[in-house]
Amino acid sequence: MSIRRTSGLVGILSLSLVLAGCGSSSEDGGSEASEKSSTRVFAADNGKITIPADPKRVVATGYAVPALIEADAPLVGISSWKRGEPMMSKEDLAEYKKLTKVAGEQAAETNYEAIAEAEPDLIVIGVPAPVLGDIDVKRLESIAPVVAIGPSLPSAWRDLSRKQADAAGATEEFDAGQKAYEAKAAELKTKYADVLPQLQLGHVGAYGEVAKGNFHREFGGSWGTNIAQDVGATYYGKVKKAGPGSAAVSEYPSIEELPDAFAEADALTYSVNADGSVSEAVQYVLDSKLWKNLPAVKAGKTFPLRYTEAATYGSAMNTLDAIDTSFAPLLKR
Repeated sequence: MSIRRTSGLVGILSLSLVLAGCGSSSEDGGSEASEKSSTRVFAADNGKITIPADPKRVVATGYAVPALIEADAPLVGISSWKRGEPMMSKEDLAEYKKLTKVAGEQAAETNYEAIAEAEPDLIVIGVPAPVLGDIDVKRLESIAPVVAIGPSLPSAWRDLSRKQADAAGATEEFDAGQKAYEAKAAELKTKYADVLPQLQLGHVGAYGEVAKGNFHREFGGSWGTNIAQDVGATYYGKVKKAGPGSAAVSEYPSIEELPDAFAEADALTYSVNADGSVSEAVQYVLDSKLWKNLPAVKAGKTFPLRYTEAATYGSAMNTLDAIDTSFAPLLKR
């Protein structure tokens, strides 16, 4: 009984102190400060936007979808993101399927009525800046504050996803995922330290156009290369004529240029689908006699890479596993 009375007394005293503190804050302007702290100004692609300091109902589209699912943000609606499904964990995939879809795969497939019905207090648009024009941002702003945080360079997904999680007030889970990824990447970098850094690599991406007779060459910092670089891979060369976004780190030479492109490569990697199958664009290269005559191919140093489209730390863990599996023969040489 005495313990209960003591606990009750402590509770009453604590409540009195809290109420007293609230009263004194009101007198010196504390309530106004508290009201101001409920929002903050966030720098996004579409300017400096006033957003809730602690969002409770978030709508996400594009690249923000997998990032905010992994970060355990308070999502109430998302766009479809089929390309990321094979890279999601079972838990994240279940959450993805459960969430209300308020937009399709393309930015132009935004359902404004569905977003309004979700009653968000924040909308995070994760599409590239040029695609933002396909969205009626002003209409969305009439529903809730809108922050556009879209991709630029492929390797920038690290900072991009961090900003998306920050806007949604979900950095705790995000930081844990980043820490796990960096630890695993460091472990693999040590594992391959005696063989991988000594190789000059080239990479064939999955977006060549067979009809035009070209192939997709990716350099360092591109989708197919940036995660492998975290474990010590070095991709040589640079684009002949740099453009914005991915055009700064990849290009589309004609198939006839294959010998010149990869003549100096000690080893070659190429993107494959999540299930290990080869896309038509990549198979076109692999079937070429020019490919088969490359020094790296003749030496048996070609390595397929799965999950090269990873754009979150969680999905990139799959990429690290795939890289480890693919590069394992290097340790036996």
